[in-house]
Amino acid sequence: ELACAIPKAGGAFDYAHKALGRRWGFLAGMAQNIEFIFAPPAIAFAMGAYFNLFVPSIPIMGVAIFSYVVFTALNISGVKAAATFELIITILAVVELLIFAGVTLPHFEYKNLTLNALPNGYQGAFAAIPFAIWFFLAIEGVANVAEETINPQRNVLIGFGSAILTLVVLCILTFLSSVGVGGWEAVVYPEPGAAASDSPLPLALRQVVGESHFLFHLLITIGLVGLLASFHGIILAAGRATFEFGRVGFAPKGLGKVHSKFRTPANALIFNMAIGIIALM
Repeated sequence: ELACAIPKAGGAFDYAHKALGRRWGFLAGMAQNIEFIFAPPAIAFAMGAYFNLFVPSIPIMGVAIFSYVVFTALNISGVKAAATFELIITILAVVELLIFAGVTLPHFEYKNLTLNALPNGYQGAFAAIPFAIWFFLAIEGVANVAEETINPQRNVLIGFGSAILTLVVLCILTFLSSVGVGGWEAVVYPEPGAAASDSPLPLALRQVVGESHFLFHLLITIGLVGLLASFHGIILAAGRATFEFGRVGFAPKGLGKVHSKFRTPANALIFNMAIGIIALM
């Protein structure tokens, strides 16, 4: 409702600023900027680790920095190109998750969801909540592109509703189709007693089809698309959030200017990229 009523690039910042004043608006905006600026470095590093897994000679940091430069340039080139690319890779990511579920769900057993439940008690469950939030991280970024949306009162509502519904369905589906094939420990530890893995879905898939099956390699390769979609989408929203901070005077005015040719927040996008690369270092 707020995104439709106040279609501004600042998103949550603009809502708090209008309702509660400059001080609370600033705090809401800073919280949003911290999320949007510092989430992409983690995703960029994961993308580098993904490539390094297949080609060990490729440095993780090299891939991460290269990804930042490429996707920042794409966002500077125009919002239409950036949004179109985001739509394509998001569709591919959704298809990949649906194929994964189609392969693993036939092997689902309810008892696997209760194997060694709560090994660290409810304290451990609460400690895991911040990681569970990553299922829905930056979904609020839809609001940050409302200012550039045709008929935002209608289209932002459709975008938000369909995005949240898609995330909820895929979240539940992915959880059941991964943990349900062998229990949570089977998708956390590659081998009993081994260090925890950062890639639970390949471990779940390995139990069903084995590492030599073509579906295993296909889905692992396509799995990178999900990281690309998250990375690119957050960069898109982050540029608008930083731009709005500059436009209202909470950050240097230069950040609140748009590129004369592409009409995108180029300065804000480059600034965010610089901060992200520094965070990676």
